[in-house]
Amino acid sequence: MPEAPEGSRTVLDAHDIARALTRISHELLERNKGSEDLVLLGIPTRGTHLATRLAERIARVEGTDVPTGTLDVTMYRDDLRRQPTRGPQHTALPPGGIDGKTVVLVDDVLYSGRTVRAALDAMNDLGRPATVRLAVLVDRGHRELPIRADHVGKNLPSARSERVMVRLEESDGYDVVRIAPSPGDALLHPGEGS
Repeated sequence: MPEAPEGSRTVLDAHDIARALTRISHELLERNKGSEDLVLLGIPTRGTHLATRLAERIARVEGTDVPTGTLDVTMYRDDLRRQPTRGPQHTALPPGGIDGKTVVLVDDVLYSGRTVRAALDAMNDLGRPATVRLAVLVDRGHRELPIRADHVGKNLPSARSERVMVRLEESDGYDVVRIAPSPGDALLHPGEGS
C-alpha cells in the first residue's frame, strides 16, 4: 500500500470495508425479503466494484446470483463545467433490465447528492424500476440536494475542506478509506467525494 498523504488518517481499513459490505448485503436482503427482483447498479468507477462485491456476498447467502450492472452518469451531471473532465464510462444493464425491479444504486461516497441525482436521471432514460434504493460505503454529509442513503457503510462527519479518499483493490491495488485536509481549493479527483 502506498504511503498515506500527509495529514491524512485512515477511517476504514480493508477489514472494516469488508465488514461494512457484509452488513449492507444483509440489510439489502432483509429489506427486500430475499434477492428476488433485486438489481445492483454501480456508479463508475468504485461504485461498480462495490456492487460486484455486494452481489458476491448476497450470492453466498442466498445461493442465487443477483444481476449487476454499471450506470454511467457523466453526461447527466449538472456540474460538468466545474468538475475535471472525465470521458463517459460504459453503462451496462443486466439482461433482464430494470423495469419493475428493485434497483440499488451503489456508490463509494455520498457527498452533495449530485451524482445520485444524475444517476436517477440516467436511469429514467433506461427503464422504470419498481423501487430505487441507495447504498454507499461512506456518507460524509454536506448534502446540497434532499437525498439520503438507505444503506451506509460508515457515516463520516467531515468538513467541506477535507477530502475523503476511497481506494479499492480492483482499481487501486488496496482497500482503504482515508480523510485528509484538502490542499486549497483543488478540484476533486474520482473517488474523493461526490
